[in-house]
Amino acid sequence: MGCGRDLFPPGRGAVAAGGRCKGDSCIASGTNLRLGAPVKRRPLLLTLAFALAGAPAVSRAQDNVIPLWPEGLPTAMRADAPAAKGPIGPEQTDPRGWITRISEPRLTVVAPVVDRANGTAIIICPGGGYSGLSYQREGIQYAQWLSNLGVTSFILTYRVGDYGHPAPLQDVLRAVRLVRSRAAEFKVRADRIGVIGSSAGGHLAASAGTLFDHADGRTGHTLDEVSARPDFLILMYAVITMNPDVGHEGSRKQLLGESPDPALVTRMSLENSVTAATPPTLLIHTQQDTLVPIENSIRFFQALTKAGVPAELLAFERGSHGLGLREGLGTSSLWPQRAEEWLRHRGLLERAK
Repeated sequence: MGCGRDLFPPGRGAVAAGGRCKGDSCIASGTNLRLGAPVKRRPLLLTLAFALAGAPAVSRAQDNVIPLWPEGLPTAMRADAPAAKGPIGPEQTDPRGWITRISEPRLTVVAPVVDRANGTAIIICPGGGYSGLSYQREGIQYAQWLSNLGVTSFILTYRVGDYGHPAPLQDVLRAVRLVRSRAAEFKVRADRIGVIGSSAGGHLAASAGTLFDHADGRTGHTLDEVSARPDFLILMYAVITMNPDVGHEGSRKQLLGESPDPALVTRMSLENSVTAATPPTLLIHTQQDTLVPIENSIRFFQALTKAGVPAELLAFERGSHGLGLREGLGTSSLWPQRAEEWLRHRGLLERAK
C-alpha cells in the first residue's frame, strides 16, 4: 500500500488501495492487531504469554488514566487556532481508534506483563499529522509490544492542531515530568524514562529530546522544576523538519499555522535544536515513505552525530508511511526486534536493581 502527498487534500485524510489514511498515519485494512493478539515471529511460549497477559494489561489501563493538567489547561496556544476562538466540542474517536478534538490531555498507563517489569518507562506519542491521533495503531499496539518486554508504557493523548504550538510540547514535557516525579509510585526508574513517537508523534518525541528546557514548555507550575529531558528516544518515520523541501506540510500547518514566524519554523525544525544534551536516539524509516521522506531522519541523525549524541538509524527499503507493526514488509517488519536489541544493548531491558 502506498501513501503519497497527492492523496491528501488540505486538512483531510485519504483512502488508498487496501486501507485508509488519516492525517499523516496510514491504516491498512485487516492488519490491526486485536487487543491482546500475538505478534508473529515470537516463540510459542512467548506468543501465548503475550496473548494472555497483553489483553488484561490494556483493559486494566482503561482505569489507569492520569490527567496531565488537573489544575486546568495552560492558556498558551497558536493565535489563530480553533481553540482560541472558543470550545472545540467533545472529543471524538472513530471505530478504528482515530481520536480528534482533544481538549483533555492525559496518560494511559499500560503495565508490563506479569513478572517481567524491569523499571523502564516509555511515553508513547501516536502520530496523526497534528490533526488527530492514530491511537490504536501507534498507541495501543506499541504498548502491547513494550509490555511484553517488561516496559511500563504511558500512552499520551496530546492536544493537536485545535490548539497548535506550544500545546503539544507542553503536554509531552508535562508527561515526562509527571512520570519522573511519580517514578516510585509507578515502579519505574527516574533515569530510565524514554519517549517513542511515530510520524508527527515522532516530531513531538524529538521536540521533547531537544526542547526539554525551553520556555515554551513551561507553565509556571511547581512541576516545571522536575527535569523534562527524556533518557532516550525512539523515532518512527518521524517528521523532523518544518522546512518545505522535505517537511510534511500538513503537520507544519496544524502545528504552526498558515504563515508562521520564520524563527519559529527554524526552532521547530528539530535538526537545528540538537545539542550534546539530546538523549541517545534510535531512528527508524523506510525508503518507500513518500509522505514523510527519509531525509527527515537522515537530517536528525546527522545533527546527532555532529553533536556527539549516541544514535542509530535503521533505514529500510520497504513500507509506506505508517507501517506500524504490519507484517509482510520484508526486513522492515523486523523493526521491533531491532528496537528490542537496541534497548537491550543500552541496558534498558535489564531489571532495575
